[in-house]
Amino acid sequence: MKIKLIAVGTKMPSWVEQGYQEYAKRLPREFSLELVEIPPGNRGKNADIERAIRKEGDLMMAKIHPSDHVVALEVLGKPWSTENLADEAERWKMSGQDVALLVGGPEGLAPECKQRANQQWSLSPLTLPHPMVRIILSEQIYRAWSLLQGHPYHR
Repeated sequence: MKIKLIAVGTKMPSWVEQGYQEYAKRLPREFSLELVEIPPGNRGKNADIERAIRKEGDLMMAKIHPSDHVVALEVLGKPWSTENLADEAERWKMSGQDVALLVGGPEGLAPECKQRANQQWSLSPLTLPHPMVRIILSEQIYRAWSLLQGHPYHR
């Protein structure tokens, strides 16, 4: 199973890239995590925010394979414990589908991305910095995998 983290934002600080890679590189090939960056839409002065969100959504949708199981990261999504995530990951693996995790820009995901999602997951009711979300997601994916393997990292 391949998990694609499709996230709006490019040119992250080195600490974000290092944090993300620290966990992504620990995962085995059969449970790999790949980052796909989507350039953010224009949010300058007098920007058309709806157009920016639509553009981001179009770019995200182009990166989703029709057979992918899609999980939208949404504040109003379902909160999962690490154990819940491990259970979900086991179901994803058993389904034989690859997974696409969608992280939107500052205003969230485009409506078509939410509609395409098979699940909506909330990391927290807090507003998290989008660069930090990449690190949290990679660590939690690694933690869920280690739990499924009986690896001591989870303890």
